[in-house]
Amino acid sequence: NSGTETKTDTSAGQAVETHSQAGVQDTTSQPNVVQVAIKSPDHTTLVEAVKAADLVNALSNAGPFTVFAPTNAAFEKLSKGTVEGLLKPEKKDALTDILQYHVYVGVLQTSQLQNGQIIGMVNGQNATIKVVDGKPTINGANIIASIPASNGIVHVIDNVIQPAQ
Repeated sequence: NSGTETKTDTSAGQAVETHSQAGVQDTTSQPNVVQVAIKSPDHTTLVEAVKAADLVNALSNAGPFTVFAPTNAAFEKLSKGTVEGLLKPEKKDALTDILQYHVYVGVLQTSQLQNGQIIGMVNGQNATIKVVDGKPTINGANIIASIPASNGIVHVIDNVIQPAQ
């Protein structure tokens, strides 16, 4: 295992090892949710944002996670300057909140999504699923594709979903 290991002293004085899989290259197994996004030419803005928010390690761990992944075109629909502003170091907390609003802990297959379903996102807020003519949306964003990952599933969406302010 070529993952990084760090030792952290706890208040009891014992060392605790934590393992991260972010740096591990494995070409034989299914990619994790971060690797799925990295491999997608339609998700370069999302990958840049995840890196800026220091969420790569968290999303590379065991999970499982359901990630609602806005495309580059979805980010382009935001007001001019919004993405650039959120990528600035002083906006890291706001960026993290928005990105965590796109992550659910657990695996939600599209077949499991039900009209009116409320799901709790990682940032602590809820999102609403609607299903019309068999096509699911989350807070109005269409789920246009789903990609399985080793630690969950990535649902490609056509809008950035915003947490309540």
